[in-house]
Amino acid sequence: MSKEIQGHLETLAVHAGVTPDPTTGAIMTPIYATSTYVQSSPGQHRGYEYSRTKNPTRTALEESIAALEGGRHGFATASGCAAMDILMHLLNTGEHVVCVDDVYGGSSRLLRMVWARHGVDVTFADLVNKPISDFVKPNTRMIWIETPTNPMLKVIDIEAISKWASKQNPKPIVVVDNTFATPIFQSPLALGADVVLHSTSKYLNGHSDLVGGAIVTDKDELADRIHYLQNAAGGVAGAFDSWLVLRGIKTLALRMQRHNENGHEIAGWLEKHPRVDKVIYTGLPSHPQADVARRQMRGAGGMITFFLKGGLAEARKFLETVRVFSLAESLGGVESLVDHPAIMTHASIPAETRKQLGISDNLIRLSVGVEHVEDLRKDLEAALSASAR
Repeated sequence: MSKEIQGHLETLAVHAGVTPDPTTGAIMTPIYATSTYVQSSPGQHRGYEYSRTKNPTRTALEESIAALEGGRHGFATASGCAAMDILMHLLNTGEHVVCVDDVYGGSSRLLRMVWARHGVDVTFADLVNKPISDFVKPNTRMIWIETPTNPMLKVIDIEAISKWASKQNPKPIVVVDNTFATPIFQSPLALGADVVLHSTSKYLNGHSDLVGGAIVTDKDELADRIHYLQNAAGGVAGAFDSWLVLRGIKTLALRMQRHNENGHEIAGWLEKHPRVDKVIYTGLPSHPQADVARRQMRGAGGMITFFLKGGLAEARKFLETVRVFSLAESLGGVESLVDHPAIMTHASIPAETRKQLGISDNLIRLSVGVEHVEDLRKDLEAALSASAR
């Protein structure tokens, strides 16, 4: 379906996966709003038979994301959690997963409250301060990495863990959630990972108007298993949602450049602000894993975590005062969002675990958008001042 395009990521974002419609010459991939496809004879079709199995609009998106991630096989799913659930179906009852300790609340919930009930053993591990070998078991079959992590923005060394995994027999599948960095700033497959996962709801789409997910791999046998599972269980991205993400990806490189510029400006400013105790941003020299971030990332993006001086009352006043920033869950849209993880995105994580991870009542997570940085700074200044009162 797609034309063969090679080049830099900026070029792939615009062209990969899409080709002018052969019927009309339309430059944009059509929305194929169909459930089924006519066959000339039983079993003889043009590559499409039922849209749960395959849909041309979804195919274009899958080829686009796969090209950006440097993989050969892409799968567009109904959500990021649906993508994770498909990958978890690769495991058998009694097998073990090592998952980074600081992880998106929905991912943690799926592992703790769903897959643990089905006999999958899960260890949440500090993969920053301890080697992966400290957490594996004879039955470990998957290593789940989120980097930068959510919301503490820990940076996990993908290459080091992938190299260790490659020497094991049987080799555990290394999965990297690349939602925060995007393929513009990080290439997990090139660093040795087996699978990349995205919540396309976030930066890939970039306009806060859909929920979706994606899986990419360059392993043929693994891709066959993933396709079988997705087709068997469903959880596919619809044609319209696929079209929206495909449209959003065309501006991904431009948007990430602006997110990165604004993120650096705001993080540096917050670090000097008297109402702020601490800032975590992968682009700051003060980041605990700044050396790893420089080595494996091409940019820091727009995600900032900071600790406001005070407690829940001060945090609540700050969150109720912002105007340009919108108090909402999710991230990665063109508009700036602010989140209180302890109450919002990570509320499903047990309180004691949140405490151990440092997800406190004065922790604020920013998704810095593409607005003018001075307007963002003024908005934050007004809210920080209000929190002091």
